[in-house]
Amino acid sequence: MQNKGAILTFAILLAAVCFYQLSFTWVSKQIEKDAIEYAQGNPELEFQYLDSMKSEVVYNFLGLKKFTFKDVRELEMNLGLDLKGGMNVTLQVEVKDIVRAMSNYSDDETFNKALDQASESQKNSQSDFVTLFGKAFEEIDPNAKLASVFNTLELRDQVNFNTSNSDVLKIIDEQTTAAIDNAFNILRTRIDRFGVAQPNIQQLQTKGRILVELPGVKDQNRVRNLLQGTAMLEFWETYENQEVYPFMIQANAKIKEMETSTVEPAATEEAAEEVAVADTAAEGEASLLDELEAGSETDSTAGIDGLDDFKAQYPLFALLNPSTDQTGQLFPGPSIGMAHAKDMSKVDAYLNNPQVRSIFPRDMQFKWTAKSVDEAGTYYRLIALKVTTRDGRAPLDGDVITDARQGFDQFGSNPEVSMQMNSEGAKVWQRMTKENLGKSIAIVLDGYVRSFPTVNGEIPGGRSSISGLESIEEAKDLANVLKSGKMPAAAHIIQEDIVGPSLGQEAIDSGLISFIIAFALVLVYMLFFYSKNAGLAANVALIANMFFIFGILASLGAVLTLPGIAGIVLTIGMSVDANVLIYERVQEELRSGKGVKLAIADGYKNAYSAIIDGQVTTLLTGVVLYLFGSGPIKGFATTLIVGILTSLFSAIFLTRLIFEWQLKKGGRILFTSTKTENWLRNTKIKFLEKRKMFYVISGAFILLSIGSFFVRGLNYGIDFQGGRTYVVRFEENVKVADVQDALEVVFDAAPEVKTFGENNQVRITTDFKIDDNSENIDNEVEALLMKGLQDGGFIDKSVSLEQFTDDYQLSSQKVGPTISDDIRKDAAIAIVFSLIIIFLYILVRFRDWQYGLGAVAALAHDSLIVLGIFSLLYGFLPFSLEIDQAFIAAILTVVGYSINDTVVVFDRIREFIGLHPKRDREENVDLALNSTLRRTFSTSLSTFVVLLAIFLFGGATIQGFTFALLIGVMVGTYSSLFIATPIAYDTRKRIAQVVAKRKK
Repeated sequence: MQNKGAILTFAILLAAVCFYQLSFTWVSKQIEKDAIEYAQGNPELEFQYLDSMKSEVVYNFLGLKKFTFKDVRELEMNLGLDLKGGMNVTLQVEVKDIVRAMSNYSDDETFNKALDQASESQKNSQSDFVTLFGKAFEEIDPNAKLASVFNTLELRDQVNFNTSNSDVLKIIDEQTTAAIDNAFNILRTRIDRFGVAQPNIQQLQTKGRILVELPGVKDQNRVRNLLQGTAMLEFWETYENQEVYPFMIQANAKIKEMETSTVEPAATEEAAEEVAVADTAAEGEASLLDELEAGSETDSTAGIDGLDDFKAQYPLFALLNPSTDQTGQLFPGPSIGMAHAKDMSKVDAYLNNPQVRSIFPRDMQFKWTAKSVDEAGTYYRLIALKVTTRDGRAPLDGDVITDARQGFDQFGSNPEVSMQMNSEGAKVWQRMTKENLGKSIAIVLDGYVRSFPTVNGEIPGGRSSISGLESIEEAKDLANVLKSGKMPAAAHIIQEDIVGPSLGQEAIDSGLISFIIAFALVLVYMLFFYSKNAGLAANVALIANMFFIFGILASLGAVLTLPGIAGIVLTIGMSVDANVLIYERVQEELRSGKGVKLAIADGYKNAYSAIIDGQVTTLLTGVVLYLFGSGPIKGFATTLIVGILTSLFSAIFLTRLIFEWQLKKGGRILFTSTKTENWLRNTKIKFLEKRKMFYVISGAFILLSIGSFFVRGLNYGIDFQGGRTYVVRFEENVKVADVQDALEVVFDAAPEVKTFGENNQVRITTDFKIDDNSENIDNEVEALLMKGLQDGGFIDKSVSLEQFTDDYQLSSQKVGPTISDDIRKDAAIAIVFSLIIIFLYILVRFRDWQYGLGAVAALAHDSLIVLGIFSLLYGFLPFSLEIDQAFIAAILTVVGYSINDTVVVFDRIREFIGLHPKRDREENVDLALNSTLRRTFSTSLSTFVVLLAIFLFGGATIQGFTFALLIGVMVGTYSSLFIATPIAYDTRKRIAQVVAKRKK
């Protein structure tokens, strides 16, 4: 063995680097263990302990370099959200809003139509928004000039009336890119100040999308508010309640008139009678408004007889309870009333109706308070704002804020945010407070009124504060958002994964168990099948391989996910393949009469071609997965790629070093055990003779699969169709039909409910309001989910939303329709691209396109059958068989495994044809297939056993994923023997016949 010293040196250095990288993980875990002991179950104390250790030196590496706890945590191996718990969020910055702002909110008809059309087109396109906007603008009016829209004060130096549309689009693209970069930096600042350990934030390839990973966070509502808030802070003058109320009376009359006119006269006798009754009741109940005005701050319609009649007479006041005191007098201030949360949208619809809106002054606007009146969070106030500027914007906004800090009010008990303005803002603020003595100024954040303090005196110096905050955490987050700066546009969550800490710990436990069992089974198998000499060498290489994988992952800063653990375990099975190929070739050399030393040298040399071809094709599928996957799937691809590379080094070089050392000692080396020595040895199966029978069998399975696609279809996950998924654990076993019935009431349609693991766990899938991008929609849907489960008796009604998300909701996932479309396209591209790249690789390596055709045909065969089995069996098996990103990863892994098997066979066929060119080709092919049968059995069995361990012990989260791999390994092994080679043989034979005919 040449370069033995260099290989040994490299192995030692690699081991040292891995040890160094993994040492940070060990130190970090020790500190975390100390924190748990100190806290004694108190999460707040645990956080405080870890926070206090950030700047403390906790690791002195060999006395050469000191590391603080913060340094150690940055260098330790990162656990994915599915193992540690936390949130994975994809945000979409609204480029449409940026473009509209660049035009100074132009009312140009063509411009606004183009914006709307581009926004709609983006749902089904992977092109960026600016490109789609340019196409839409050109289609709507080919003669329109963008320069006339964007010739604003801010862009006047770049755009004039002679600037072409293409040049304007380039400027827009540059400006939007800068705005998105700014949004990214603002979000990163917010997250850094939020205090999450090991956060990850990065811009994705699709323009305007930002990925945020926050491991360990528990308060998802707080995080959503932090990420989606634009920090659009505004200061508005207000109208007094008494000034607005006369217009409200007129608006109510107009609404009543409109609603009465919508009833068709004498449409039915019942309808006519109903209108008559309403009018009669209205006359006798005119005093109800007085009762309403004198009422307490509860539902305005509670306890009133003739409720339907009252609503007909007072449609607006039935929803919006006027702000009055106990004597019926209107409260001073800008609050004109309050409404139940479910009625707020209807009140907005009333007030925004053009006929109703024309009643109010043009400078009057309405906005809801951010904080509810009651503790239950069901009633909100409506505030009347006064527009005092020509452009309709607030006279003062958040751009003037130079500092924001969390503090307390004058009594020292209630949290607030104190703000400091720059000199320009201070002047405007002083003028506003001077002109509004005794009146209120509304402080509006992201479209909601946070407070509306009464001005008691002129305020110089630019000082202000926001009060009425519920907690110190809310005040800290608000100060963080204001200090980080205003987002250039709104950012909406289009994809979200949440894993609770309990489910994360269970995933760690199940992943560790499956890993240990699979690892032990492979070690025992190698000793049993290849004797203690060769088996022990393979096992030492396998152990070293595991150490290298974890060390390299830590050094790369890669994130270890549950699919990543599955990738490592799969690597165990596949790394055995290289040893199996080497050992089988060494045995062939020994049977030919060579000595052990020469047999080992020739065995390694002759196995290189098959090992490299097989591993490279699998490596290519891993690269495709990495490029087109995201989140856990990218983690799986990373471990698979690293595992393949370290497996090659360990199997080829480390085992060779061990054998060299054994030969030097003079010991006897055996490459097979007496019990397995003759297994599948010297078989004489006529594979090609039986190929038509296998064509029929495969054809039947493919037809059955295609038939199932048409009859049953596929069970698409939310990755591909959009929606929300929640995994909920109850205290007792539940029936999925009962849960479904309870949730149908709150979701307006029956969600999909399935048992997930144990009978007290369910997986709930719904597309309820998935197109709604409002800031609080995710929190609202979770509240409805909890309410439905409470009304159904599955959860106690005393449970709060925070308790529900902490104790019952184990995980949740959201995929918006836009991103689900992108996932579908990426999946299709990944599969097609992997098939093309494999075909080209085989074409280059074997210089025969028939081999490539046979391989690709076998891969298509494998994919169709796996898909068919998922189509046939979903709904019948007690685990998920959804078609999602994980399934695509499984399909591509099956592609890699199957091609690995096929390439080994092709490599032996090529060798036999080269050694025996005059022998009949069919005989050469059959001999090659028989000679690789023992290797195929050994590799497939070891891989299958490993996957079976993951399937049985890896937990419900990845059962569908591993089931696809299990089926894929069996089908892939079958196709490499009975489909790929026969198709390559028949294609070549058919071409030879056609050529022969032409020559005649």
